[in-house]
Amino acid sequence: MLDGMLVLGGGVLLLAVLLFLLWKQAQMRNELAALRASEALFRRLTEDVSDVIWRADRNLFITYINPTDEKLRGFRADEVIGHHVFEMFTDEGIATVTNLIKQRQEKEADGTITGAVTFEVQHRCKDGRLLWAEVLSKPERDAHGRITGYHGISRETTERKRLQDQIQKLAFYDPLTGLPNRRLLEDRLGQSLASSRRTGIFGALLFLDLDNFKPLNDLHGHEAGDLLLIEAARRLKAGVREVDTVARFGGDEFVVIIRELDRDLAVSREQVATIAEKIRTLLAEPYRLSVKHGDTAGQEVEHRCSASIGIRVFIGNGIDPDEILKQADLAMYQAKDAGRNTVCFFSPPDETA
Repeated sequence: MLDGMLVLGGGVLLLAVLLFLLWKQAQMRNELAALRASEALFRRLTEDVSDVIWRADRNLFITYINPTDEKLRGFRADEVIGHHVFEMFTDEGIATVTNLIKQRQEKEADGTITGAVTFEVQHRCKDGRLLWAEVLSKPERDAHGRITGYHGISRETTERKRLQDQIQKLAFYDPLTGLPNRRLLEDRLGQSLASSRRTGIFGALLFLDLDNFKPLNDLHGHEAGDLLLIEAARRLKAGVREVDTVARFGGDEFVVIIRELDRDLAVSREQVATIAEKIRTLLAEPYRLSVKHGDTAGQEVEHRCSASIGIRVFIGNGIDPDEILKQADLAMYQAKDAGRNTVCFFSPPDETA
């Protein structure tokens, strides 16, 4: 009797276990079905958006990217997944992301938990094009707060960036010559003075006015004058270094800022005199201009136009930038009075100024 009860009890237990396993299996099937449905919904949602949605592991290797990336950059998902995110960016973009990673590491080393970051970088396309995109990146963390990966959204901003650059160019650059205008010139002069004050190295400002420019306008019109100004700007840029600034001050007047001469005033004056003489020679060479009037073929015009140049050597000792411009302008008029096509220095009472 007891053995029968034990057998019966064992059978009930076995049946209970089997029922539990069947229930558990059904639950797992339901969870798997729900997961698949969730993944399908996620894919439908991400595949229909205009932004690039992506995920990466903690080492910045892409683990997921939606089809929008192929529409924008031309790369299929299988050409991106498994690759490092840096392969998407230009060198400048890589430098931007590297700097952000360094900043995050420094903050988290001090115990600060960081969140999402937004940045704008250029992306490489399969056909060689470059496009701008704003990237929102957010870290994924485990229960201990350690970063296990990243996910985010990238939105193309090429047109917005182009419009921003265009607005900036209109605000800070002369539309005819492409040179910095007076507004940007003032900023560059302020930077030069600050650098000179910090390093103790002299700089110089050259104020130039073109000689014999008005007769060209009077005889051949403003189109000829514009062509000469464009060529003069090109020659001026060719006569200085990358660190220097050539700006159009207005009309036929130009300003050149020469940075980082020497700690000695006499040596600095010699250096800038050499640069000014090079510029004067370049600007004095004949100008050959192809001037069109309406629909007629371009008329070849040769014009000779020199420059009177005033120089103010400076060091950043608190002098007002406007005063430097006025003093260089005064020296330029002295050059004109001396017969034009020449160079004159402005010498303040205190030669160390």
